[in-house]
Amino acid sequence: MSIEEQQEIKSNAYSEAMRYMENAKATLQKAGKEDDQYHDVKYVRTACGTAYNGILLALDAYLQLKDVEMPKKKRRSIEFYTSHVAQIDKKLLVCVNRAYDTLHLWGYYDGTDDAVVIKRGFDYAYQIIDKIKPDHVQKLPPPPKPSPLKRIYTFIYLTCFIPCWYFFKIFKSVRLTFHQS
Repeated sequence: MSIEEQQEIKSNAYSEAMRYMENAKATLQKAGKEDDQYHDVKYVRTACGTAYNGILLALDAYLQLKDVEMPKKKRRSIEFYTSHVAQIDKKLLVCVNRAYDTLHLWGYYDGTDDAVVIKRGFDYAYQIIDKIKPDHVQKLPPPPKPSPLKRIYTFIYLTCFIPCWYFFKIFKSVRLTFHQS
């Protein structure tokens, strides 16, 4: 597999998995939270299921990048993922197992309302998804600070020119209405 193909797989799978995570976070906000407890378990279950599906997308891409032959059937068991990840990366295996327990079992099936547990599951999900993060995805650096001369010009413009312009505009309209009456 060429580097370009790997980058394309990473880019597509990463953006899709992150889209799932954003949808899961939006759904989780609908649940309402107070004192580390969610109010509506229905939304928690939906969010956990969505986040878990994002993990599966990331794991599919990860295993594909590691040249693991994927079975023909689309539905794969957690044992498939854990057995192959165990051969490649033990730390990732820990994240996969914990994310499975937290998001899939406790969050989706059991419907826990504990916000700390769900947050921990989301943290594991992001750790897994970061394994397929493309090389070109970077945070933008902060914009450069304007030069001192530009800051002085902006200050003068905002404090002198614009207020004067508004004053003359208002004065002109008042003068015109005064002369017309």
